[in-house]
Amino acid sequence: MKIKNGFELRDVCGENVIIAHGVENIDFTKVITLNESAALIWKQVEGKDFTEDDMVKILLDEYEVEEPQAQVDVKKLLESWLKAGLVE
Repeated sequence: MKIKNGFELRDVCGENVIIAHGVENIDFTKVITLNESAALIWKQVEGKDFTEDDMVKILLDEYEVEEPQAQVDVKKLLESWLKAGLVE
């Protein structure tokens, strides 16, 4: 997997917000914000090919969380990114 070109994480008034560049990526009907852990994952995988396991490892390395919980959290996050069209 890879984050699609045309999306960028920015800090907007203290919120982690995904900004779309390019006409094909712009959808003004929704704003995509990321919590701290989701933003951490985004920053670690941006510009790289990655797997669901890579995302889980990022959480395990940064937070005191059990692997099964990290897997559940990553699955939910990845589903939301896929639904929003952020990854390919």
